[in-house]
Amino acid sequence: MKIAGFDIGGANTDLAVIDFENGEIKEIKTDFEYLPMWSQNDKLDATLIDLIEKICPVEEIDAVGISMTAELVDAFETKTEGVIDIATTCEKLFDVPIGYIALSGVLSLEDLIKNPIDVAAANWKATSQIVAEIEKDCIFVDTGSTTTDIIPIKNGEECAKGRTDFERSATGELVYTGTLRTNLTSFVDFIPINGKDYHVASELFASTADVYNVLGLIKDEDFVCATCDGAGKSKEESARRISRVVCADLDILSMDEITEMSKFIHQKQVEQIASGLKEVSEREGLDKVVVTGLGKDILCAEAAKLLNLDFKSMGDYYTDEECVVAPAIGTALMMKNFIS
Repeated sequence: MKIAGFDIGGANTDLAVIDFENGEIKEIKTDFEYLPMWSQNDKLDATLIDLIEKICPVEEIDAVGISMTAELVDAFETKTEGVIDIATTCEKLFDVPIGYIALSGVLSLEDLIKNPIDVAAANWKATSQIVAEIEKDCIFVDTGSTTTDIIPIKNGEECAKGRTDFERSATGELVYTGTLRTNLTSFVDFIPINGKDYHVASELFASTADVYNVLGLIKDEDFVCATCDGAGKSKEESARRISRVVCADLDILSMDEITEMSKFIHQKQVEQIASGLKEVSEREGLDKVVVTGLGKDILCAEAAKLLNLDFKSMGDYYTDEECVVAPAIGTALMMKNFIS
């Protein structure tokens, strides 16, 4: 039996196809594609099919699980509209059982229509299923391209105080910061250069992808998002974008100075995530962390270290490629249980 799990995000759509044999996992194959849903949501159907076809013929898929966060993009007036639109696209594509990850479990289309908000941004629920197998009492920290989930788990069950993104933004469980797409000026007010503090220009000049590109902390294939200026993705082009954040350019700042700026920005983002992690850790009395996502080593692990918390990496149990699409894997696993 082969089950496809999709995690449809605002910027990236992730896929995990799990091949089960006698109820056990035989093989996991993963892939993802950059799809800016705020401007290209009409291409979702082609993207889903393309992703599966890279792994196996669509006809070999026995069931499909869907989790989503793309309902928040401004192509949709409301989350309800977004959830229904995405579900409608999926239903037209696949002639096999389809289930939707919700805060209450897995829903059929009929149940989704009755309560679409239960499905909105519930992908962290899928990730918690995997993490609970690694550590029964912990906080999982999952930093993707755009956001960071900080979810407490006790006795093998997630126990987040917030349920929706709106609620979790007030509980420390959602920090809207990520490895690739975050505007640097959303978490940095000033940057020290040669002993002076330079206040930043509140413009979308550079993103965190540029910082981790300059520092060599992401691979070329990880830099999947668009650049802020529409230019290329070389280290020099990333450095040029970063220089603009303090109203400079590469005639004014050297690459060594840009590197030092990037190290400072990196530390500030670690501190931003650590603030949410500290809030959840102290409230729940949990001192163990499991890190996953694209930023598991760059950001999540560093935040745990900053707070002197014990941590494990999901990368010790799954490949790096699987860690990046953890919600998609969890979605496929929940879908398998749903149809069993």
